[in-house]
Amino acid sequence: MHIRTRFPYDTAHEDVWIPLPGGTQLYARVWRPVTDEPVPALLEYLPYRLSDWTSPRDWQRHPWYAGHGYACVRVDLRGHGNSEGLPGDAHDTTELADGVAVVHWLAQQEWCSGRVGMLGMSWGGFDALRIAALAPEPLKAVVAVCSSDDRYDNDVHYLGGSVLAIDMHARAAALLAFTARPPDPAYVGDDWTDQWLKRLEGVAPYIHTWLAHQTRDDYWTRGSVREDCSAIQAPVLAVGGWHDPHRDTVLRLVERLDPARVRGLIGPWSHQYPDGGLPPGPSIGFLQETLRWWDQHLKDKDTGVMSEPLLRSWISGSHRPATVYESLPGRWVGDTGWPSENVTPLTYALRGGPQTVRSPQQTGLDAGRFVPIGNDADLPPDQRDEDAKSVSFEFPVENATIEILGRPKVKLRIRMDVPRGQAIARLCDVAPDGSSTLVTRGVLNLSARHGLDRSDDWPAGATEDVTFELNSIGYAFPPGHRIRLAVSSSYWPWIWPQAGSAGFTLDADGSFVELPVRRRTEDPPIMFEEAEHSEPLGVVQPVTLDEPRPERLVVRDVAKGEWRLETDPRHGGTRVYPDGLEVTEDAEETYTIQEDDPLSARTRSHWTIRLHRPETADAVKWDVKIVTRSEISADETDFLTFDEVVCTDGSEIVFHRTWEKRIARTAG
Repeated sequence: MHIRTRFPYDTAHEDVWIPLPGGTQLYARVWRPVTDEPVPALLEYLPYRLSDWTSPRDWQRHPWYAGHGYACVRVDLRGHGNSEGLPGDAHDTTELADGVAVVHWLAQQEWCSGRVGMLGMSWGGFDALRIAALAPEPLKAVVAVCSSDDRYDNDVHYLGGSVLAIDMHARAAALLAFTARPPDPAYVGDDWTDQWLKRLEGVAPYIHTWLAHQTRDDYWTRGSVREDCSAIQAPVLAVGGWHDPHRDTVLRLVERLDPARVRGLIGPWSHQYPDGGLPPGPSIGFLQETLRWWDQHLKDKDTGVMSEPLLRSWISGSHRPATVYESLPGRWVGDTGWPSENVTPLTYALRGGPQTVRSPQQTGLDAGRFVPIGNDADLPPDQRDEDAKSVSFEFPVENATIEILGRPKVKLRIRMDVPRGQAIARLCDVAPDGSSTLVTRGVLNLSARHGLDRSDDWPAGATEDVTFELNSIGYAFPPGHRIRLAVSSSYWPWIWPQAGSAGFTLDADGSFVELPVRRRTEDPPIMFEEAEHSEPLGVVQPVTLDEPRPERLVVRDVAKGEWRLETDPRHGGTRVYPDGLEVTEDAEETYTIQEDDPLSARTRSHWTIRLHRPETADAVKWDVKIVTRSEISADETDFLTFDEVVCTDGSEIVFHRTWEKRIARTAG
């Protein structure tokens, strides 16, 4: 990583308030080049507190862009951070309308040329795509990193029609704690308490809404650009990583958008910026790469970026199973169209006749983190234990390496005696020593076999063919290895188990796996510059004497037949900012199930956030704490949710509320 200190422009920054129609003001930080000439603006629009939570990341990027001639603007959403107003549902119409208003406001500033770009990772990228679909005239280009075009099936809520136990719960619990944080008096003044209490009165658990919509209904389609990609007129650079769950969006965008207005880039990364330096690498000079995009579309410079292949992808080389990799082997390839003329489906028929698939409920404990962020225990370990709980089929790689790029597909001939069930397919690379590396996987809630927008019980004793895709991947299987397809009927805690699920019979006759095999091409090399950032903000993470909890700990109660996964998501720990603010975050998640009882599944999340600024000559002491507890369980007919928020100012409890709700199990 190179830290850059000299730029074509000197820069300055200031904090401003952006007025919205109706009078609400959003809090923003603006980095600008020192010049009398108007310049394009780059907008990053997030709920994640620009004055503390994202500020280390912001200072790596926005001053860098400003130093290259762009006004970079980081804005907190309504009701978040220091912005006024009340928080709403994630990505709701108010949030989008506010974003459109911000785009127009930026274009009207005297320091702006009238052209605006939007950039963001995850939430910021989601909103960039959706605001682009609303087509505000000044918005001329987008960079969306680790973002989704489908909030139902390619976000953190559902997968193949099944409830995502691990991340729907974890995400909803984290957002409940995040939304309960107060504005900072150092930025909003003495009425911060009144603003906080009004905000808290508007807080509600996100899980209530997400679990109330268990099929792809209007709630999800309204929030997904996948329904009408053609509405996006601004050029889009779509970026993903093979270890990020949203990567399929990149392939859909390069397939469905006008090739004159889109480029795709997928690397070996997790849920991070490609220059973040977090595993797995290798990192690339992403700021330089995006500068080419902005210069092309916001300054009318021919940077050659539109002469690049439509899709640049990393093909990972074979590697042994591990929960973290500093850097993966592999190579970059380029495809001028998608679907690519270089990719041909290769079908492997399954062999062996009818087999019973009845996996223990704890199958899936070695799935790894749903949204890896570069921690030591994020990725799936050796899959041999998971494979043993599944029905597996193997295909030898004999004379030449088999490279795949795209979404593998399975067709399974299934007989089932109960109305509900799930099928999980994993593709693994099995080395000669027997070690099994997870390559990709897919899920189908069998009640969603006729479409994710509906729920159809399985006729008792019936046999049907079901087809579903696995997540996209670029991977090379070398000669002497075996390609393993492992099929299971449970996958906890990723997938919430179905009530009454008793597995199914899989008839290999008529079943197959189809791999998107890419022929090896000798294209011009794809090169990137070294990753670089602007100077860091100077946030300090104190070292404590406390023994850290394990990131992922599996506990088995042999007598009860119970399995418990305890995770520490490692979001932040304690950070001390240059202005003296101390932020401490601690979270612990627990997922419990009995190996023979799908109704025993339970999730728990406990968050504690402390914001503390010591008293100084320039600041009054500030010390607030947010504590939340969230739990989900289920019986045959309902999900049962419990949420609690306790907020203190000093030693005084200023807010305490609990929610208990039953939500019908209509499909999940």
